[in-house]
Amino acid sequence: MSASVLGQSVRRKEDYRFLTGAGTYTDDVSVPGQLYAYFLRSPHAHARIRSIDTQAARAAPGVAAVFVGADLAGQVNGLPCGWLITGLDGQPMKEPPHPPLAQGKVRYVGDALAMVVAASLDQAKDAAESIAVDYEVLPAVVDPAQACAPGAPLVHDEVPANTCYVWGLGDKAAVDAAFAQAGHVTTLAFVNNRLIPNAIEPRAALAQYSRGDDSYTLHVTSQNPHVERLLMTAFVLNLPEHKVRVIAPDVGGGFGSKIFLYPEETVLTWAARQVNRPIKWTAERSESFLADAHGRDHVTRAELALTKDGKFLALRVHTTAAMGAYLSTFASCIPTILYATLLAGQYSTPRIYCEVTAVFTHTAPVDAYRGAGRPEATYVVERLVETAARELKIDPAEIRRRNFITQFPYQTPVALCYDTGNYPATLNEALRLADVAGFESRRKEAESRGKLRGIGYSAYIEACGLAPSNVAGSLGARAGLFEAAEVRVHPTGKVTVFTGSHSHGQGHETTFAQVVAERLGSSVEDVDVVHGDTGRIVFGMGTYGSRSLAVGGTAIVRAVDKVIAKGKKIAAHLLEAAEGDIEFAGGKFTVAGTDRELPFAQVALSAYVPHNYPLDKLEPGLDETAFYDPTNFTFPAGCHICEVEIDRATGETRIVNFTAVDDFGKVVNPMIVEGQVHGGLAQGIGQALLEACVYDRETGQLVTGSLMDYALPRSDDLPSFRVATQETPCTHNPLGVKGCGEAGAIGAPAAVMNAITDALWPLGIRDLPMPATPQTVWRALQSAPKPRGTRA
Repeated sequence: MSASVLGQSVRRKEDYRFLTGAGTYTDDVSVPGQLYAYFLRSPHAHARIRSIDTQAARAAPGVAAVFVGADLAGQVNGLPCGWLITGLDGQPMKEPPHPPLAQGKVRYVGDALAMVVAASLDQAKDAAESIAVDYEVLPAVVDPAQACAPGAPLVHDEVPANTCYVWGLGDKAAVDAAFAQAGHVTTLAFVNNRLIPNAIEPRAALAQYSRGDDSYTLHVTSQNPHVERLLMTAFVLNLPEHKVRVIAPDVGGGFGSKIFLYPEETVLTWAARQVNRPIKWTAERSESFLADAHGRDHVTRAELALTKDGKFLALRVHTTAAMGAYLSTFASCIPTILYATLLAGQYSTPRIYCEVTAVFTHTAPVDAYRGAGRPEATYVVERLVETAARELKIDPAEIRRRNFITQFPYQTPVALCYDTGNYPATLNEALRLADVAGFESRRKEAESRGKLRGIGYSAYIEACGLAPSNVAGSLGARAGLFEAAEVRVHPTGKVTVFTGSHSHGQGHETTFAQVVAERLGSSVEDVDVVHGDTGRIVFGMGTYGSRSLAVGGTAIVRAVDKVIAKGKKIAAHLLEAAEGDIEFAGGKFTVAGTDRELPFAQVALSAYVPHNYPLDKLEPGLDETAFYDPTNFTFPAGCHICEVEIDRATGETRIVNFTAVDDFGKVVNPMIVEGQVHGGLAQGIGQALLEACVYDRETGQLVTGSLMDYALPRSDDLPSFRVATQETPCTHNPLGVKGCGEAGAIGAPAAVMNAITDALWPLGIRDLPMPATPQTVWRALQSAPKPRGTRA
């Protein structure tokens, strides 16, 4: 029997082509006769379009066409939202139209209102400068906290008070009653800062139309090409789905921002037929800042009711969530289904109520960004827990232990049912690796150098593999949440896997190959993985929400099991044995209790060379397809511990230690998992210390519109991470896996901010906004009240 490849740090198969520059990204794809598109974007956050004069642009050298919103009207519908939220009033959310090119008004800086198509990009840009737009500039509102205020400018005239919906989850009356009996209440108000995704590869698209068979091909930077095709054909362009092929080749990072259907690729696809030429567009970095969907942007007031000895009684949360100017593809479910349902955290809090007001603002749309609702929920819970521990003078690890869920399955008061977990184990291992016992001596040493030192905890949980489809549908999902796979065995026994999941940095070509190789007893090198092409793969839902291995991997396992089942039938015939006597293990079919066996490759060859083959009972070939719709979420969880040093003179915060212990269930490839954790931690630390998308409150201009103004974390901002895993296998998928891609971004922000506030607590500084930049910390230090005591 061959050695197991699961749990091994197999080197990533895809790395060679990436490291040698052999990857193929959308902008690398060119076709004969292609034109280039450039989008004219609004310089105003809110303005009425009095007129657009494109005459000079149309006459400019090299220009093939100029399109504005009026050209699309009646032919191209608005972009759809994929999740319907029903408010507390029983009414569906407000869904104002989202035209791909602005019609009548522009509603944020960067809103596209014209597309120029020319023989070169420079010619398209030059022509766009000659377009004359007469704007009537109108007042704008960019702060979600002010969007509902009386007299606030309306983003859409048909949406009163800019309110998309007011939604709630939990038993409000029971929560209010628990608060009335509480021995202690901890209250915090904070903003979960707006973030700009900044994937290393900007969005791009290349649209082609074939007059010969009236078909379209779209190369695009997408995390879910089948969903992109469905939304574009069925809801926007009214095209036959089978006449559109969407190809998402190598994609340089997504972090959620490439899940959505965007205006640019939609207009390109429509326009390719109008000009009967291929059209390419690649975003410049400044366009990405303006027009990519942003993340987070919550304004929250949260309260935790406890007994005097630290037992949690109830949690009450009110959040105002920015939607931006339009509803992006999954925007509506991020601050509801993926946020409020996670507010139990790892704790047995018996009563929880959350109310969410979603508002429109004159800003870029907001949608899923790495973690998508789960980081926001963890931040609420873990900042409250840490603050309550300090107020009650209870050790922060101890207050968590007193409230951990320890019996599974566990039904939370906010709809989810956790199947398994071991929260004390991840906490204890994190305490050990972080050497919390030695923290006090390190704090005193830092104090001798004039530094403030703090330690902070974050015990997070997330829900991955969004499912099942029927439950999600009852909650408003307008799409299925299954995954699909085809496993094609070639005559030589080599295997090609076609998966509906999409890889854009996760290492699927390696981990999926490990899963198949383990099941079939073959080598990883003998398994290829194909993804990202609706013309080659069965309908799948793509990659987001750390779902690929738990959902996509399970679909692959089911298809492999079908292959093995058919292989047993073939082997039974070849070995002249009963099918029930055939066993498969280690790449061999054997007759139970004998030494008679056939290798997998020989059975595969027999499937394609069916000599002496019972064709009346068995079809030739060895190619199977499977769909998998999970019965529940998976629930990765863990504990992060951060240790910081703060310079009193400058306010600079340096992370000196960071420990992450995560429970991802079974781990297929530890090296890839560790890389995913490192990347997530970097993004979470970036949110806590550096990143903030800022709009001018008066003009709506994007102030942080470039990498000169929007600070991304660099290597010298990060420590050497200590990471480890604990294992409680998921109970409802055959791999026992849970998902790992978002954990770092979910747990890190609260851990960092808890460490900073721990350092500042003796000075009377109770809370700080994210990001805790040197200026923010310095100002807090200058205005600090007199010391009011020591930490717990």
